Parts: sequence; structure tokens; C-alpha cells
Amino acid sequence: MLVISVVVALEAAALLVAAVWYGSQLLSGAPVLSFWGAVFTLGLLLAFSAWLFAVAVYLFRGYRWPRAGALVAQLFTLTIGFPTMTGGYPWTGLAMLLPAVVAIVVLFDKRVIAFASRAGGAPPAL
Repeated sequence: MLVISVVVALEAAALLVAAVWYGSQLLSGAPVLSFWGAVFTLGLLLAFSAWLFAVAVYLFRGYRWPRAGALVAQLFTLTIGFPTMTGGYPWTGLAMLLPAVVAIVVLFDKRVIAFASRAGGAPPAL
């Protein structure tokens, strides 16, 4: 459970760093097609980062619901990482693909499923 929680937390931190960079570019006057579209994109980056941090925390605590959220996040990462890797940025693509694949494999491990069987008001699984 620690592995998957750390992978998801690192992905959330990477999105937060991307949001800070994107926001600084926006504030510095970098050219954009639509200012409000760029603000919306910044909001999405921040919201998705916060959501992934919540998923990481509640996965570590043993709740059931974050497993689905973590799986969806990893599938999104795969859909971005594979074209990035084949599109001329192999190291960046691998940096996205490898943690996503590890997270997906660990998500379906029997020990993770057993640990993450706690419902909202139930006592801890361990």
C-alpha cells in the first residue's frame, strides 16, 4: 500500500509543480490563445493535483474508494505517457509510464485489495 500511495502522491506533486509553472507563465505574460481557457486549465491542474493527494492519503489509510480513482489516474497517465514516449520525448514518456504500470500492477495485488477493503465508517482493516 505504501508503494501505490507514494506513486500517486508523487504524481500529485508533479501536477502541482506543473500548475505552478503554468501559472507563472500565465502571470509573466506568455502568449495564450484564450486567457480564460488558460485560467481554466490552471484550475484543472490544481483540482486534479488536490484530488490525487486525497486519493494517496485515503489509499494509505485503507479505504476502498481510492483504488478506482488511482486506477483511472494511472490509465490517464498511460494515455499521455505512451504518445509522449513515441513522439520524441522517450525519457519523459518513460517517467510517466513506468510508475503508472507499477501502480496498476500493485493495485491488483491481493494484499492491497485486502488492506483497502475498509468502507467509510468501518474500523481499519489491519
